Amino acid sequence: MRIKTSFVLFAGLGLMAAVFPALAHHSFTAQYDRSKPANLKGPVTKVEWINPHARFFMDVTDANGKTANWEIELSAPAMLMRRGWTNRSLKIKDVVTVVGSLAKDGTNLANATSVTLADGKKVFAGSSGGDGDTTQ
Repeated sequence: MRIKTSFVLFAGLGLMAAVFPALAHHSFTAQYDRSKPANLKGPVTKVEWINPHARFFMDVTDANGKTANWEIELSAPAMLMRRGWTNRSLKIKDVVTVVGSLAKDGTNLANATSVTLADGKKVFAGSSGGDGDTTQ
């Protein structure tokens, strides 16, 4: 009986461990609203070249002069590299322009479709939420 209980316990824990990565990854429509376009411009403050989605942060100043830090979600680094990105494409203090979709919950979070880099090069951000533009 003790072996059977241990087996059931470990099997249950194994199944839960397998499910956690799937819960951490979200669908575009669960978090972002394609009908709420984002068009943000400002300097990069932080870059995270990580899986499952690379992301960066930028300071955006609104029409009233108030500056807020925004989190910009990109695609996976492997997808970005196929589109011409490197882990050095964004540098701290570079002023970039982001086109994409805002978060449904109204937080300072957006999913990028394209990013215009400091040198004027427009790069597809690999977003799962839209068609986007290819590298120009």
